Amino acid sequence: MIARTYLLLAYEFFKTGLFSIGGGLATVPFLREMAVKYPWFSPGMLSDMIAVSESTPGPIGVNMATYAGFTAGYSAGGLAAGILGGVIATLSLAAPSIAIILMLSGAYQKFKSNPLVENAFYAVRPAVTGMIAAVAATLIESALLTGAFTPAVSELMGLVSVKAVILFAALAVAMNIKPLKKLHPIVFIVFAGVCGAVFMM
Repeated sequence: MIARTYLLLAYEFFKTGLFSIGGGLATVPFLREMAVKYPWFSPGMLSDMIAVSESTPGPIGVNMATYAGFTAGYSAGGLAAGILGGVIATLSLAAPSIAIILMLSGAYQKFKSNPLVENAFYAVRPAVTGMIAAVAATLIESALLTGAFTPAVSELMGLVSVKAVILFAALAVAMNIKPLKKLHPIVFIVFAGVCGAVFMM
């Protein structure tokens, strides 16, 4: 069973690395599909995975692959299996990018001015933006519209997590105030984590 889990991790994350054009957030639709398809992690855990991945050093896609691989391996065979699962998922995610860069680095310099290549990249940009926007909409829905922290005032208010919306608005405003713009993003992440631990229980 563990060997099968490792093979599935390698396959799924290689596929994710091959087609998640646009950076780490572009991996989220693939992870959402994995959450439905496999018992490695639940769709509800996806927001937590993103929060952890964004809050830890390194690219979000790689962090999420490591987290998901560890979770899958751990559920199949314990701590050692989880560590190996994280390594397999991470390497499988990175392998396509490394291979493509090595193959195309020389050719790109030669063909980058080709109209067909320019048009292809021009068409890919809005598609990637749309994928990331879809992910953002899903995250907003899961983070702000859960209704988990507040009683239903009305049918509409019952769908909204008032405390989460207030925190979101406060941080959005704070990050646009001139003196606070100079603060490192980790300050806002730590502040949000403390608020979540203290006020959203």
